[in-house]
Order: sequence, then C-alpha cells, then structure tokens
Amino acid sequence: MPSAAHPSASDAYGADFVERVLDDALSHGARVYAIAGLQGSGKSTLAAQVAARARERGLRVAVLSVDDCYLGRRERARLGRDVHPLLATRGPPGTHEPELACATLDALRTRGAVRLPRFDKLGDRRLPPSRWPQVRGIDLTLFEGWFLKTPAQSAQELIEPVNALERDEDRDGLWRGYCNRALARDYPPLWARLDRLLFLQPPGFEHVPEWRWQQERSLQAASPGRVGMDRAGIERFVRLFERVSRQALARLPEIADWTVAVDARRRVLG
Repeated sequence: MPSAAHPSASDAYGADFVERVLDDALSHGARVYAIAGLQGSGKSTLAAQVAARARERGLRVAVLSVDDCYLGRRERARLGRDVHPLLATRGPPGTHEPELACATLDALRTRGAVRLPRFDKLGDRRLPPSRWPQVRGIDLTLFEGWFLKTPAQSAQELIEPVNALERDEDRDGLWRGYCNRALARDYPPLWARLDRLLFLQPPGFEHVPEWRWQQERSLQAASPGRVGMDRAGIERFVRLFERVSRQALARLPEIADWTVAVDARRRVLG
C-alpha cells in the first residue's frame, strides 16, 4: 500500500490554499515541487489535493515521499547490528536510500515511463518494484517529506540529548552522530533536485505525537485487520524524529522558498 493516507473531509486543506500552492509551483516553473512539514502536519494530504487540482487542469502529476525511499527491514537490521540498535527503526536520516529518490526524480524529469517507489508503513517494508505504480509524461512532481533541506547540526549541538530516548539509549551519541553525518553527506544531492520548497510550519514539536497518532489510526482504518503501532509505540517512535524535527523548525523558515504557518488543527494561518 502507498505510504500516504487519502485525505478525508476533516483534514483536507481549503480549496483556495490548494489553488495557491499549485499556482506557486507553476508560476515558478517548478518541475519538482517540494512540501516539507513535521510528522502528521498534513503534507501528504496537501500533496494529494494539489495533485488532484493539477489533474483537473490537464496536467500529469506524480506524488512521491521521502518516506517511500526508506531502507527495507533487512538493511536497517544490518545497520542496527553494525552501527547502533536504534538504526533498525526507520525514521531519521540514515534510514533512507537517497540515491533511489534521486534516480526517481531524475527519471521523472525525462517524462518517460517511471515506476514510483512505495513503502508500506503498517508492514514496515518497501513494496517490491513489481507493485510500484508506473507513470509517464509527468509535467509536475510533488515531493513531500518531514525534513526536506534541513541542515545538519554542529558537533557541539549534538552533545546534549533532546529527550529520554537519547539520554538512555544513545548515551555516547553514536546514533545521533551517525544520523547527523548522513544528513550532511547523503541528502544534499537530493535537496539539489528540489526546484522549490514549501514549509508547513507548525506551532511546535509538542503537537507531533498527537498528529502522528491520528495518522496511524487513519492508516489502520484504511487497512482493516492489519496491525500497526499502538499509542505507546507512536510516542516512542516520534522521539526518534525529535532532534531533526526541532532543527527543521529552527532552520527551515529561512531556507524554504515559502513558509506557511499552520495551527494545532493544521489550519492555514494567513
């Protein structure tokens, strides 16, 4: 199943804002338009809505998430054994395959036939290529992700743990150091392929656990009978994202081409 849940009437963005986002992409000639926002902020929903509106205008659109390029369980298990146990869990930089995202975006620019990677979040696995949807002749690609263009931190910034998970399970800083080096080394080639970046700026990280829990329930509701994470699992899961999420909150407003504030209910402000 694709990683993004379909938007419902209750979490959809307003038609006027969707139109503004599409106009922003087209007026700047963006072939790859990026939407960044913390977990559960509505970036997947917005991407789906913008894609639908673009298709109404006669455009051919592809939607891709950085989450679709997570490493599979086997690769992450190897990292967990060889580097640090926390790397067995998907989430932060270092648990993706940026080269796959780069290759996919490059192929989409050629307007030829392209298969789009898909990650099954409930099953915690990348789907086999035979199950990836195929597109061709794409005019606009919407690329969404929670930490797009977020810069790495300094060595000094890595010293103090940001939460209990880092304090108790990464006492020597090995895990966060590995993730930070990956962010600095492996992701800039991907960021360079993004023509324009919209950042959905939330009030703060404290809203992420509830937003991500809502997202998990939507995923499970869309696939009855399949088991995902429970509330405690979500609470732990989001702590893996906290450091880079706080870095995104601090730095993306000055990096993004367009920053739009959203409130705790994900309503656009202004």
